[in-house]
Amino acid sequence: MSDLTPPVVILDRSQLADNIGSVARVMANFGLSELRLVSPRDGWPQDRAWATASGADWVLEGVKVFDTVAEAVADLNTVFATTARPRETRQPVRTPRESARVLYDDTASGLKTGLLFGGERAGLETTDIALCSGITTIPIDPKHHSLNLAQAVAINAYEWRTLILDAPPPRFREQDPPASNDLLVGMYEHLETELEAGGFFFPPEKKRSMTQNLRVMLGRSAFSEQEVATFRGVIHALAKGRGRLLAKMAAKKDE
Repeated sequence: MSDLTPPVVILDRSQLADNIGSVARVMANFGLSELRLVSPRDGWPQDRAWATASGADWVLEGVKVFDTVAEAVADLNTVFATTARPRETRQPVRTPRESARVLYDDTASGLKTGLLFGGERAGLETTDIALCSGITTIPIDPKHHSLNLAQAVAINAYEWRTLILDAPPPRFREQDPPASNDLLVGMYEHLETELEAGGFFFPPEKKRSMTQNLRVMLGRSAFSEQEVATFRGVIHALAKGRGRLLAKMAAKKDE
């Protein structure tokens, strides 16, 4: 049996304790153990979750709670957003089987991975999908596309488990591994701050969609830690140069 660390499961704004417990149950069925909750509607812990977990207590006892998706995925390198609706983002879309293979290879390379699932009613926000490396979509029949949260987790967990049992040789990366999400978000915010100062976000009401598009574009590049540092250096140099130019212009006005 492989000793690879399985992907983290992140549930965004879960509504029902029963569903959280059912997710813990299927995670335990397929060898996944780390569950993270983002702003669960009724708080945490919830007794009802233990009642529906059917003995998968170790998953529930290890739950970590976060206020935002960004915080929940900050330490992860590769995260796939599991959603039936890719929305406006232009990210790679894979089936659970294809995603499991990527997660397996990245985990074997020493990276930390995860699967993000949206709330029962609203699903995932585009801003949260933009923090992910790609989208996982379950190929269900369009005649009846209703799939509950635990079922979605179970399908993805099953594909991971299949790879572990088959123990395929990992496809090791030839390039540097991607940076963690906290480094990427820091780079995004650095760029967005300077673009705001430069008047890029115009008209103001389009700032949200423009920011999302920028993050998706940059996210597809899978920046390494060194590339993040280099890109932030570029941003700093451009901002510094703009500052010098503005200072010269102000000096000329005062003459």
